[in-house]
Amino acid sequence: MTFPVYIWLGSLRIHPHILFESLAYATAFRLLIHHVRQDSIAPSQRSSVIVGGMVGALIGAKMLVWVQHIDLMWQNQQQLLLLLLQGKTVVGALLGGLIGVETTKKILGIHQSTGDVFVYPLILGTAIGRIGCFLTGLSDRTYGIATKLPWGVDFGDGIHRHPTQLYEILFLGLLMLFLHYRSRYKYQNGDLFKFYLISYLSFRFLVDFIKPDFHPFLGLSAIQLACLLAILYYRRSIPQLFQLQN
Repeated sequence: MTFPVYIWLGSLRIHPHILFESLAYATAFRLLIHHVRQDSIAPSQRSSVIVGGMVGALIGAKMLVWVQHIDLMWQNQQQLLLLLLQGKTVVGALLGGLIGVETTKKILGIHQSTGDVFVYPLILGTAIGRIGCFLTGLSDRTYGIATKLPWGVDFGDGIHRHPTQLYEILFLGLLMLFLHYRSRYKYQNGDLFKFYLISYLSFRFLVDFIKPDFHPFLGLSAIQLACLLAILYYRRSIPQLFQLQN
């Protein structure tokens, strides 16, 4: 397999990142529109919450990817500029979107949780997007460190690496199945989102130890630090999220 793996649609050659990122956004948004009809807030407020989340996600994704690769400022400024223009991080988008939603709700005076409707669109959209990350190869910078494990992947530099994109897709699939099982039991409004958020951030905190990123914060990357701070913020909610009640 030669990376990037371009996708051919007839005579049209499409870059995998562009194709799967577009599919991820379209699928997640379509699923979100279906699920938001189940919440209890007014349609006008619902639209404002979605827009607030999207704006926050865009800002968060760009800000965190810049901090994550700040070492390029003195190593390769051209590559840093390219990352600022094209790069984004799921963790930054997730946390930025969360801040955007909560800020919008506070302005509108909405007190009930609205996070549960975002869970499955986020999971499915992220998984689809990671297919594009994997097929893109080295330029996406989402690969892992070198490994001798039999499933290591050579993305084009002659080094067999952890396919961390595939690890994430597998994790997200298992998380979706577990959340579907968890939803059969009694839970408070907002618990599914909290469980998703804590689970995903915990996974990212761990898997980023096998990524060749800049780790300036006590051996942690900027993404890992963001994950850790968010997990600590929600730490009081963790025990009740694992309680299954009929």
